[in-house]
Amino acid sequence: MSVAVLGAGAFGTALAIALARNGGHVGLWSRDPDHVATMRATGRNDRRLPGADLPANITVSDQLADFSGAGTLLLAVPMQRLDGFVRDHATVLDGRALVACCKGIDLTSGRGPTAIVAAACPRATVAILTGPSFAADIARGLPTALTLACADAAAGESLQAQLSTPVLRLYRTEDVAGAELGGALKNVIAIAAGVVIGGGLGDSARAALMTRGFAEMSRLALALGGRAETLAGLSGFGDLVLTCTSTQSRNFRFGQALGAGQAFDTTTTVEGAATAEAASALAERMGVDVPVTRMVAALVRGQVSVPQAVEALLSRPLKKE
Repeated sequence: MSVAVLGAGAFGTALAIALARNGGHVGLWSRDPDHVATMRATGRNDRRLPGADLPANITVSDQLADFSGAGTLLLAVPMQRLDGFVRDHATVLDGRALVACCKGIDLTSGRGPTAIVAAACPRATVAILTGPSFAADIARGLPTALTLACADAAAGESLQAQLSTPVLRLYRTEDVAGAELGGALKNVIAIAAGVVIGGGLGDSARAALMTRGFAEMSRLALALGGRAETLAGLSGFGDLVLTCTSTQSRNFRFGQALGAGQAFDTTTTVEGAATAEAASALAERMGVDVPVTRMVAALVRGQVSVPQAVEALLSRPLKKE
């Protein structure tokens, strides 16, 4: 076994399925023994990814030691849990290729996934896999293109070859900051887009929000060391389009519920909610103007209502684009 996916949520399971279809044995780890037992018995992960069969060459386990032979580990752990996970298991993880598969900014430290992984596992080769993708599409074998960002060009090339499949196409970059921030910040704008639609403001307003949101994403990412061309690629603009226009996006659905004044399933991870808070703090330190991000953070905290948020954004001074 050369690859294992740590985290049996929807995205982690979908990645394991895609890689297993490409040949070879793939590991899939869940921290919950009962969840593992159910997946082994049914050959499915209906708790997180209903309707998708697990290929026979996927080994499911709740023991990390079962994947000691895997040189590449995909960390499909929610962003706000990643720091604790890698620190708790650093002795097992360190020294291997570790590919973060989450999107966001840590609320406590303000760091992205690769910085968190590298701090806990200094001997590891660290990368991030991000871009426009829904777990259900990947599991069904539908064509998907993602960004693989790794500061080590040679290691990135090796991981690209190892993790690409005929229908899961990976594009490589060394711009880790740009790839991370595009994937993180688009979730915040997706919440705002959901608010627009849920609040009945229409598709024209959503288009305007996405456009100004992308400008805001780019300003902050460039200030933090990202490249404009990365933000214009899959991990930025591509992911923004997908998550702002589809109800498959949890962040969009969350915003839609906010906009409509409806309850939302709190068991569903919405990375953009915490990222809005973290990104607002980062932007303030960097002196970057991020009005949409600040407004999403205020909405999530319950500090403003949807009508107040809309009025505040529409009353901003007119200026050149």
